[in-house]
Amino acid sequence: MELTAFAFEVLDGVAHITMNQPERGNPLDERFGVEFDTLATECSVSEDVRAVLIDAKGRFFSVGGDLNALTRSREELARFVSSVTSNLHMGISRFARLDAPVVVAVHGLAAGGAVALIAGADFVLASPNAKFYAAFAGIGIISDSGGSYFLPRRMGSRRAAQFFMLNETLGADEAASTGLINRVVEADALEAEAWALARRLAQGPTRAFGEAKNLLLSSLSESLEGQLEKEARAMARVTRSDDAWNGMCAVLAKRKPSFQAR
Repeated sequence: MELTAFAFEVLDGVAHITMNQPERGNPLDERFGVEFDTLATECSVSEDVRAVLIDAKGRFFSVGGDLNALTRSREELARFVSSVTSNLHMGISRFARLDAPVVVAVHGLAAGGAVALIAGADFVLASPNAKFYAAFAGIGIISDSGGSYFLPRRMGSRRAAQFFMLNETLGADEAASTGLINRVVEADALEAEAWALARRLAQGPTRAFGEAKNLLLSSLSESLEGQLEKEARAMARVTRSDDAWNGMCAVLAKRKPSFQAR
């Protein structure tokens, strides 16, 4: 596929997605949204993809929305935002529902919608140089890209409100303490650590991962009884897989399971 905003390859079961507009700060613009949705679709239909690794080139991870594009026409701004978010939000939804776990490696500043994108991932590693800037309130707007959904789930609703409304910038250590990211990794080890995690996940029970992701997404909105029923149905589905049967038999035989995403 022809890409402008990203570079893309699949290696060892890992879909490696790199934000690839370093000279512009990897903005979440119209082209970004179209390609992000295209890549999410590709990852969702490809049997070769069993984990996803997202990183970025350049000084910044992403500066967030493109203010030059947003201020091009006041009369057309609402239509423009609706168009841009349509593709971007579809991509975010597809990655969130993907069986394959999503890992993000953050090396520098992430602002606005990029923070929301990060919060939507399953695992986030960040270098000590990473910063997470709310951005939205600073220009008089509100979060898109799933920020109002994912950040309360990572930080808690009160901490997320503080982050957004006080237009905070979090350093890597504080982001880890709030639950926005998993852990801080030394800058020179970030790439290797992120790849090691993605490859480990790519060797895991992919269908079970997908069921677990969907259960976690519904856990804060479902009743106890509703969530228990979802767990029971998910367990029934996943136990029909070859991976579940072979995994249980391997453990009984004192062998290491080998999962094939079947």
